Amino acid sequence: MNIGSLFLQQLINGLSLGSIYALMALGYTMVYGIVKLINFAHGDILMMGAYAGYFVLMATGATPQGFALALVVSMIFCGILGIAIERLAYRPLRNAPRLNSLITAIAVELILQNLMRILPFVGPDPRQFPTLELGALTFGAVSIPGIKALVIFGSVVLMIGLNVLVNYTKTGKAMRSVSYDLQASSLMGINVNKTISITFAIGSVLAAAAGVLYASAYPQVDPMMGYMPGLKAFVAAVLGGIGSIPGAMIGGIILGIAETLTKGYGPSQYADAISFGILIIILLVRPTGLLGKKAVVKV
Repeated sequence: MNIGSLFLQQLINGLSLGSIYALMALGYTMVYGIVKLINFAHGDILMMGAYAGYFVLMATGATPQGFALALVVSMIFCGILGIAIERLAYRPLRNAPRLNSLITAIAVELILQNLMRILPFVGPDPRQFPTLELGALTFGAVSIPGIKALVIFGSVVLMIGLNVLVNYTKTGKAMRSVSYDLQASSLMGINVNKTISITFAIGSVLAAAAGVLYASAYPQVDPMMGYMPGLKAFVAAVLGGIGSIPGAMIGGIILGIAETLTKGYGPSQYADAISFGILIIILLVRPTGLLGKKAVVKV
């Protein structure tokens, strides 16, 4: 494989990984945009979604129909879980200092991780995730594994669906209104609690899809699997501009490509350092991120 083909191959790998980070980053940025909360439990929603998909695939077999069912069940399960977490853990602290909500988010993260570790039908040991047997798409010297093509395609479809929901539906209009001014939205008759719950549900649905796609591309599940992807998705959200939906998509793609190119052309153990190094550079050069806007504080 020549240098050009190798670069294109790594670029495709980066798009696959970056699309997963982008789906995760969308959940971070949507929640932050509305309630100004960094939901650090978001990475463990990915883990819960991956396990839900795992159990469905173990029951149905690794077939296209089974995979579609696993994706749907995982998204429904995590959507309900996201609503429950918001209702029980975050809503009572909505008017409390932000540090309280941040500590609660970390506590929820630890609860989910350790709950899965002690459940008798899960346990702490990694498990092999059932994968689809898909062929590869070949373009000259560049080969795209079928599962990575599926990851990219699925992520793009979900991101387009989110864009349509946010910009062209009544629910999306309510979400944008609450994001702009929560108090004024309440006075205008918008059900703020319902809108926030829907936002958590949508973010969790995207995280569940990301979990199934991630486990399909890297076929292993364990209770700690969401920790590092969750952190990197947060980096992607900050990179693109926390609170900006297009920024989250761009940030995820950039981070995935940067990480994959680092592994392809340098020592793979530097990949995580590069990812977090990008975050530091962005915060120093452009603290609001690539597409973020400066907040105006009225006094």
